Amino acid sequence: MESDSIVEFLRYFSQQPLYLVISAVALYFTADRCRQYWRLRRFKGPFSTGISWIWHSRAVVSGNAHKYYGDVNEKCGTIARIAPNHLITSSPELWAHINAVRSPYTRSAWFYHCVRFEPGKDNVFTECDNDKHDARRKKMASGYSGKENPTLEPSIDTHIKELVHLIRTKYATQAASTTTAKPMNMATKMQYLTLDVISHVGLGQAFGDLKADADISDYLKSSEEGLRIANLSWGLGISWILNVPILGKAISPSEKDGRGFGKMMAHARKVVESRLLKSTTERSDMLSSFIRHGLSGDDLFHEIFEQILAGSDTTAASLQIIMLYLTTHPRVYAKLQAEIDGAAAKGGTAPASPASPDVISDAEARRLPYLGAVVREALRVHPPVVNLFSRVVPKGGDTVTVDGEDLFLPGGTLIGYSAWSMHRNNRAVYGDDSHVFRPERWFVDVNQPGGKERLAQMVKTNDMIFGYGRWVCLGRVVALIELHKTVFELLRNFDFALVNPSVPWKIYNSIGLFAIGDMWVEVTERR
Repeated sequence: MESDSIVEFLRYFSQQPLYLVISAVALYFTADRCRQYWRLRRFKGPFSTGISWIWHSRAVVSGNAHKYYGDVNEKCGTIARIAPNHLITSSPELWAHINAVRSPYTRSAWFYHCVRFEPGKDNVFTECDNDKHDARRKKMASGYSGKENPTLEPSIDTHIKELVHLIRTKYATQAASTTTAKPMNMATKMQYLTLDVISHVGLGQAFGDLKADADISDYLKSSEEGLRIANLSWGLGISWILNVPILGKAISPSEKDGRGFGKMMAHARKVVESRLLKSTTERSDMLSSFIRHGLSGDDLFHEIFEQILAGSDTTAASLQIIMLYLTTHPRVYAKLQAEIDGAAAKGGTAPASPASPDVISDAEARRLPYLGAVVREALRVHPPVVNLFSRVVPKGGDTVTVDGEDLFLPGGTLIGYSAWSMHRNNRAVYGDDSHVFRPERWFVDVNQPGGKERLAQMVKTNDMIFGYGRWVCLGRVVALIELHKTVFELLRNFDFALVNPSVPWKIYNSIGLFAIGDMWVEVTERR
């Protein structure tokens, strides 16, 4: 149809009665929904997911979307339907294929753009263009790996020592003491630690939450509130409002705000701008590395701020999960503590640097087999990051093999990741007791037939907690250093007991990140 004919048609249509216009729009959407249903008709899913997003909205708003997704894969198969144009998979092999370094799949703007912290502006996590993402990532890799940041581990040590000092002086009691116990909220202390660490290694200066034993300027509170709002708007399908000119900016955090998210942004902006005025040779850290590799202006600011938000939330959740599973499994707790005591007695706490003589080095911590197994197992049985991570099937579609069956994924279909089912409920990889916290499962006898291959499959699947291929987590190195060293020092110095074992914490899933609170523990100092 020629352009003049189209204009004429639209003019004619606009002059028709309102009921005709409404009927035409309804017919269009009905036809489109029927088309979507038919394209994915061979994939099973909960009732209504073939024609409606209501099931998915309910899952997201509940704060337990990860369990909804896990149940779908348990009942409907390794690849299943959760919405008219959205599939979800628990297959490690399929997810590895989708996320391969040269994969033609792309990130879905429907998911990723709803977690931008400024309308219309992307960072390495929200960028959906593969080429732009790869170019940005290349500029950041050295900074995250620690290759250009010799102070990375000593910086982490500084804040682990602050954490130990805070607990010892304010919360811990002696083993035989008659002094009234002062319960400690483990959830907030882990958040203080990870926020101080990431602000130190990212900005060059810590926010200081551990020293203050407080959420300075309500950064953590504002982050949780922001994630809840984003989760609700995404679940209800109204996150597009953030991209509306004027309105989107008006309802987003502003650097002019006196507290919370906006103030956090203003502080990060100020630090970044001041560092841009100096030579990167004056200080070699993560920020300097980013600058040396070509990040500048808004791009640099957005990467630094995203690093602070994502790096603190995910690592804090990991520590909270590890400590919960340790305190609720006395056998594992005692076995790990014995390994830690043995390492300390043999001088296994070799310093990471002369500045940290009383904190175990990362190299020494990684030599402790049971500590490594506990970290892997806790993150497996309760993945700390359960984002859907929606991908878009490339134009023309893709034929994949799942559970020995060839399946065609139509182009434009969204497909996401079911963390709960891939890790916690994956009996094919981890055994029939996959839902059980049992670190010993990682000590596979590689001399037995198939043992080496089984362990390799377990490790590869478990590593997907940090992503895979093109989109593997840049902050993995920093997170693992924090996890091993922190758990070692906590159990070396203290004993922990849950105050309320029947309700050990409050937990809510906001777009795949856990907001964890009220994890009250009693702390006893060890001598």
